[in-house]
Amino acid sequence: MELFRGWIEEKNYRQLKTYLIQAPVQDIAEILNRLDAKRSLLTFRLLPKEKAVEVFAYLSEKIRTALSQMIAEDELKSLVEALSFDDKIDFLEEMPANVVKKILQRTPESERRLINEFLNYPEDSAGSIMTIEFVDLREGMTVAEALEHVRYTGPDKETIYTCYIIDKERRLVGAITLKDLVLARPEAWIRDLMTRDVVAVKTHEDREVVAALFKKYDLLAMPVVDQENRLVGIITVDDVMDVIEAEATEDFHRIGGIKPTEESYLAQSIFAVARNRIFWLLALMLSATFTGRIIEHFETVLQGMVILAAFIPMLMGTGGNAGSQSSTTVIRSLALGEIRPRDAWRVLAKESCVSLVVGLVLAAVNFIRLLFLERVPLGIALVVSLTLVITIFLAKVVGGLLPLMAKGLRIDPAIMASPLISTVVDALTLIVYFNIASLLLTP
Repeated sequence: MELFRGWIEEKNYRQLKTYLIQAPVQDIAEILNRLDAKRSLLTFRLLPKEKAVEVFAYLSEKIRTALSQMIAEDELKSLVEALSFDDKIDFLEEMPANVVKKILQRTPESERRLINEFLNYPEDSAGSIMTIEFVDLREGMTVAEALEHVRYTGPDKETIYTCYIIDKERRLVGAITLKDLVLARPEAWIRDLMTRDVVAVKTHEDREVVAALFKKYDLLAMPVVDQENRLVGIITVDDVMDVIEAEATEDFHRIGGIKPTEESYLAQSIFAVARNRIFWLLALMLSATFTGRIIEHFETVLQGMVILAAFIPMLMGTGGNAGSQSSTTVIRSLALGEIRPRDAWRVLAKESCVSLVVGLVLAAVNFIRLLFLERVPLGIALVVSLTLVITIFLAKVVGGLLPLMAKGLRIDPAIMASPLISTVVDALTLIVYFNIASLLLTP
């Protein structure tokens, strides 16, 4: 990267252009994404026209927007026209309204209607990530006719490895791989070779469901149909990989109590990062009022036995960690489709058993440590260890059930993650701790 910057600063355009001609488009896009807008434009201008189109498809939203506003309308139009249809839709979704308007004004009416239709699909739906660049065949074709059709239409398609068979009303009736076509006899009929049991999704299906189906059936592409089972597009595995990355990033952000964003870390301004983090921090800070009120309520117990305060951080920390373990496991299982909200009783049973095993082991170790190493009175060691067992039980049950409850209410389970669960568990821990202490230690 530093060498690249050096070529730009030294105006060594010959060396820069030589590198750009030889380098993979993904590497060039990665470099441009890390440069400022002015240097990105300078570098982009040095690319051969065909390669510039490929690089443009891999650029970040920020750099694509900047380039779109700095280059001429005719040049922008030619770049957008050369994009595959699904990349074109993604680009238009990211662009400011004035840029989209300029592009659509120069687009043929038939394609403009199709683009507007795609832009109206919900953001997280199968329709929003599909492409119309696929090969369709008729079941009345012979293999020779089908191969000739693939040769004629294939150059403009995103993938030709799977061809889809449709009837006169464009309803999906089957699929056939290019391998089967190539190996079959030229006079064989498509209807005799095609697979009729095709895995397909509706246009409004959630994209997470699409990703799960790709994983389950090891697909390279999947057809998308409308409510009348008419074939309207396909989703390719490269788009599904982008979905998986986006969903995983979103879940990581929510688990960490951060507002999800698609921008890279270094591309965000300080204020943008702060804005994305401050809501949960503020909410959790205010929710800590409950733990303070609980401590105030049991102030007399603390005054009578000040040593109890020394063990509060350990109990709350252990409870929060135990809850986070359960919530992370359950959230991951929900994302993979291994469990569903209806499995709540099974999750409750498993987390209860796990919590008892873990709680008893930790409590036993803690009891021995307090009694023999720290020389804590027997009553105090017993209260702390008993609280530890109950705390871990409650933490794992809460951590396991809250994500399931969120899923049942159609809320992102990742929201019910570490920060929120820790707050709930902290309050429960203090209530249990002081009540046990009041019961066992108060004369």
